[in-house]
Amino acid sequence: MSAPYIQPPVVPEPLHAIPAPAPLPDDPELRWLATVYRRGERQLTVRAVVTGMLLGGVMCLSNLYVVLKTGWSLGVTLTACILAFAIFRGMKATGLAKKDFTVLENNAMGSVASAAGFMTGGGNMAALPALLMLTAVRPSGFSLFIWFAVIAALGVFAAIPVKRQLINREQLPFPTGTATAETLRSLHEASHSKEGAGGEKAKFLGIAAAVGAALTWFRDAKGAFMPFNIPASIPLPFQIAGRAAKDWTLTLKCELVPFAAGALMSFRTGWSLLLGGILTYVFLAPSLLANGQIPEVSYKAIVGWTLWPGAAVLVASGLTGFAFDWKSIARSFSGLSALFRKKKESVDDPMAEVECPDAWFPLGFAVLGPIVVVLMWWLFAIPVWAGVIAVPLAVVMGFVAARVTGETDVTPTKALGPVTQLVYGVATPGNLAGNLMSANVTGGIGLHAADLLTDLKSGFLLGANPRQQFYAQLFGVLAGAAVVVPAFSLLVPDASALGGEDWPAPSAVVWAGVSQAFSDGLGALPPSARNAAIAGALLGIALALAERLAPKRLRAWIPSPSGLGIALVMPGSNAIAMFLGSAVAELTRRLNPKLAERTIVPVSSGFIAGESLMGIAVALLVVLGILAG
Repeated sequence: MSAPYIQPPVVPEPLHAIPAPAPLPDDPELRWLATVYRRGERQLTVRAVVTGMLLGGVMCLSNLYVVLKTGWSLGVTLTACILAFAIFRGMKATGLAKKDFTVLENNAMGSVASAAGFMTGGGNMAALPALLMLTAVRPSGFSLFIWFAVIAALGVFAAIPVKRQLINREQLPFPTGTATAETLRSLHEASHSKEGAGGEKAKFLGIAAAVGAALTWFRDAKGAFMPFNIPASIPLPFQIAGRAAKDWTLTLKCELVPFAAGALMSFRTGWSLLLGGILTYVFLAPSLLANGQIPEVSYKAIVGWTLWPGAAVLVASGLTGFAFDWKSIARSFSGLSALFRKKKESVDDPMAEVECPDAWFPLGFAVLGPIVVVLMWWLFAIPVWAGVIAVPLAVVMGFVAARVTGETDVTPTKALGPVTQLVYGVATPGNLAGNLMSANVTGGIGLHAADLLTDLKSGFLLGANPRQQFYAQLFGVLAGAAVVVPAFSLLVPDASALGGEDWPAPSAVVWAGVSQAFSDGLGALPPSARNAAIAGALLGIALALAERLAPKRLRAWIPSPSGLGIALVMPGSNAIAMFLGSAVAELTRRLNPKLAERTIVPVSSGFIAGESLMGIAVALLVVLGILAG
């Protein structure tokens, strides 16, 4: 009989025989490529592009309405991403969509929508209205479409040479881009739950939009078939200098746009707006009337004087803050040398498959730059030599704007525009159109370069293909330019529509004032306005210094120079409404932070979208003769 079989003991392999996991690459780009990049995942699909162009166009209309009312252009990316998420989730549930709308598709859609929605920024809807106010010049619709699209596209190309340095290697925070990535990730990770954050936020947004649209219809739609109309404003029960408060623009307006815009800004900016409104219309304006500095009590008469100190506060504080970011500026200029020397890069660069080739930047510059120069000469009588200087200057400013945005989340258009206006005020004195539109070039290129890099930051965190986001941004540029030009013509048929309480256009008023000052010289102003401008500049510098130098615990009590400066050129009713919105949002954040996180952005965005889109629809019906004007 054989001996029983005995299983030999299992001897573990020595530790040195077990292969250790491969160490992660030290190079941040290679590490990203190995651990974050989602190779092969759907991103720039047809449905992402079409949805982004449609939602971006809608957001562009909304932003146009908002900027003409308040002077602010609001971010649209999160709103568009929430809407797209809800739309495709509904389509998947009903069988209209077979595949899930992925997080990278939503990110690409957001790039398209952001470029389209921000077509009102970068000075576009400040320079063009200011041009109309000062010169009555309105280029043809097709010319303006080319103008806005080419400037924005140059900004997109200007982002190429700095992207890898700022995002891949230095990994600057770009706070809005980071927040967008986190929001997209949370939306799509919760997409398989019964409700999910995305679905809830979309419901809040939809209900708020319906409320805003209904309020606007019953307020603005005039006709025999209407059972009633909501009053445009509610008067305040007191007088100032013997005149009703409403004569000094101090009323409670039945509008949700300024209220919601206030909710989306900081409480510090909100109370600064209220402070500026009180100083302007309770104290300054009555004093101006008593001293004969203004001829009558009206918004146009008051702002015709207060724009000088208001513009001075904004420009001086913007330039002072810009100077504080001198390290960012220095790094921007030191990095420019890499663009003018041939880089010795390996042909085996693993990032080459996803990044935009460096050659695209000079190619885009060579193709689009001459178009901008020709348009500057043809449309605005800017000498060719001045246009030739403008484009490279604007691209350099775009590099600076990109880094400052990456480090601070603030695109310094309030500084870049006036710098260009000052340069051209000296170079081409008396040319108001050239002064305004050259600043438009700088602001537009800077904004769209910073906007693309903010979107690319989101993509970097989510593992997206940056080259596809570049294409997405160009689709959005075309959509935004195609929407903003006819919409502006509809809302503003002539210069008389601007600068009143219906369309105060505060940013345009400021740009017009700065252009006049730099073109004609401060000596051309009345002494009182000149002194006020000097005082405003000193105040702007002092507030910007206090923002940077005061202890952190005291900064919340320092008035915001942006809020104070804009309050000097907007109706008091807007300042009141924006303060109320910021106060309600701040109170909600303090009492119930979770409720605030769920509701403030979608509800505010819904109010803005509903009221602005219905307002544009009512304006169109008036033009068609269906409603009374």
